[in-house]
Amino acid sequence: MISYAPLWETMAKRGATTYTLQVKGGISSSTIRRLKAGESVSTNTLEALCRILDCTIDDIVAYLPDDHPIDE
Repeated sequence: MISYAPLWETMAKRGATTYTLQVKGGISSSTIRRLKAGESVSTNTLEALCRILDCTIDDIVAYLPDDHPIDE
């Protein structure tokens, strides 16, 4: 499964909020809801997040095998 935990950590380090994502990057509120719910988003969204936060994909998502305990 894909975890967006690294996204929230990266945002905290950079002082970014979901409002930042919406205003600076045009990320919709429905996409932010999907991220918070751990649902899938497009690669275009992932690219936009990397651009907005000036980071790499590893700073946004992590792959967790299905047998990995969820600690979010």
